[in-house]
Amino acid sequence: MSVETTAPGTTGARDKEVRRLDRVIIRFAGDSGDGMQLTGDRFTSETASFGNDLSTLPNFPAEIRAPAGTLPGVSSFQLHFADHDILTPGDAPDVLVAMNPAALKANIADVPRGGEVIVNTDEFAKRAMAKVGYLTSPLEDGSLEGYRVHPVPLTTLTLEALKEFGLPRKEAERSKNMFALGLLSWMYHRPTEGTEAFLRRKFAKRPLIAEANVAAFRAGWNFGETTEDFAVSYEVAPATAAFPAGTYRNISGNLALSYGLIAAARQADLPLYLGSYPITPASDILHELSRHKNFGVRTFQAEDEIAGIGAALGAAFGGSLAVTTTSGPGVALKSETIGLAVSLELPLLIVDIQRGGPSTGLPTKTEQADLLQAMYGRNGEAPVPVVAPRTPGDCFDAALEAARIALAYRTPVFLLSDGYLANGSEPWRVPDTGELPDLRTAFATGPNHTLPDGTDVFWPYKRDPETLARPWAVPGTPGLEHRIGGIEKQDGTGNISYDPANHDFMVRIRQAKIDNITVPDLAVDDPDGARTLVLGWGSTYGPITAAVRRIRREGGPIAQAHLRHLNPFPKNLADVLKKYERVIVPEMNLGQLARLLRAEFLTDVTSFTQINGMPFKAEQLADILKEANRGQ
Repeated sequence: MSVETTAPGTTGARDKEVRRLDRVIIRFAGDSGDGMQLTGDRFTSETASFGNDLSTLPNFPAEIRAPAGTLPGVSSFQLHFADHDILTPGDAPDVLVAMNPAALKANIADVPRGGEVIVNTDEFAKRAMAKVGYLTSPLEDGSLEGYRVHPVPLTTLTLEALKEFGLPRKEAERSKNMFALGLLSWMYHRPTEGTEAFLRRKFAKRPLIAEANVAAFRAGWNFGETTEDFAVSYEVAPATAAFPAGTYRNISGNLALSYGLIAAARQADLPLYLGSYPITPASDILHELSRHKNFGVRTFQAEDEIAGIGAALGAAFGGSLAVTTTSGPGVALKSETIGLAVSLELPLLIVDIQRGGPSTGLPTKTEQADLLQAMYGRNGEAPVPVVAPRTPGDCFDAALEAARIALAYRTPVFLLSDGYLANGSEPWRVPDTGELPDLRTAFATGPNHTLPDGTDVFWPYKRDPETLARPWAVPGTPGLEHRIGGIEKQDGTGNISYDPANHDFMVRIRQAKIDNITVPDLAVDDPDGARTLVLGWGSTYGPITAAVRRIRREGGPIAQAHLRHLNPFPKNLADVLKKYERVIVPEMNLGQLARLLRAEFLTDVTSFTQINGMPFKAEQLADILKEANRGQ
């Protein structure tokens, strides 16, 4: 973080120094009832409107409501914003806002020495500290000497600011997160109008609560202005050079994916149908799509995962762009119906927002460990294309690409996002509708085959010679009645067939259909003719790219490529792998892509893995890649 100091500004009757920074990483942390996610969201929204590039990392407790003041109940929100383009939410916070002892203990190890720590001193009572193992107060025993600590009685100050509203103490205390937001907004010169308008909208039915939150927010701002403890404020200029011209908004991965599904349905001129069962971290897609009935979206919250995908597959049979959303445990339950969709050869999107496993695992933490499940987690030979977005905003484009493949090739398609992308956010350029692909596909309208006796008939498994897709016949179309089900079909006629030769042919033709899907060649970023390639997929894109930039700034040559299509692989992948002496594959699993690459291309790759529920850190990856370069 580079710093530029300017002459003190004059705000009110005070002169305070203003320092210009190129980037900042802030982490808000508190109890799961302290409103840290809302605080982070609001700071993010104002930062986006100001024009900074940004990346966020919300971190939720796994328990619905862990005991207050305990380590399992800590909720945090990290935001990295800058005056240039950035790719990750940052490795370590420059500023930690700790609302209680548990938040301090859970996060202080991540703060580098010299970092700023804002502590709500009102919560550091003996009992609260003992609950997380503090025998003495860290605010008094010297353990925080290496940090710039700002002790702030947030609760007391909030209660004082809201005295005139006559709220019960417990109700007034809930606004302390807005006091903290106001203070941080002052520190970093964030706009305030948007937050005040948001609070009045959010609590429109409770105007007294709305005005109390606005008052707490303003009090936090004014506290920064007047207190001597905060002698410096900071400015981070807009990232004007980071963005091409266009209209931008802040967007999370799940929201971008939802918009991508709606756009895909519109571009295909089809109704969108979602059959889903709520599961973390995929539920936000169900929530968002349920708001858009005006775009022909129908959402069905089923009683379980199996019913959700069964309804979606029925909608696909009926002529809709059909989607089911879930996470890893739900994919396991859906596997039989995915196999049925393979047999029926109908377009169906299976959106898997991956999380830590196995079983229930880590519901609120991120992982990339469902790749092999998506590839092989069904009985029999049941190939399914797999597409993975790389950033929150890219979830929009990945949804369009998954829909393109499903519709053109009449196949279920896996879209593998994860919790990091789903909940993280970044600036996203709103595309012009003219930029979106045409996804329209024709339904069968009449006979497509002539028998030897000259009779025209409809064969439901007669294939397009280019895509090998079978015709999509909507139920109720006269003359196009045909049999469906999971028992093997006869090629062409679709009649039930137990003939060994036919089964052999149908298995091979379904595999050939997937193998022959047209996907773009893999692009390789290699400006210096490197000998080492780092190859990633999914949400590792940000940390990998940030690590590669660090190495190149230090003069080290290194190549980078990132896979969107994991089944089928790009046609040039084999040639790319052969070009480099060493290929390193970072993954948030135990090496699943690396295993696929070794099996498919008989090439040695070096697997670097992490499965701690958190995304890679750029510095960590940079060290690994530098060591690999030295080993050549």
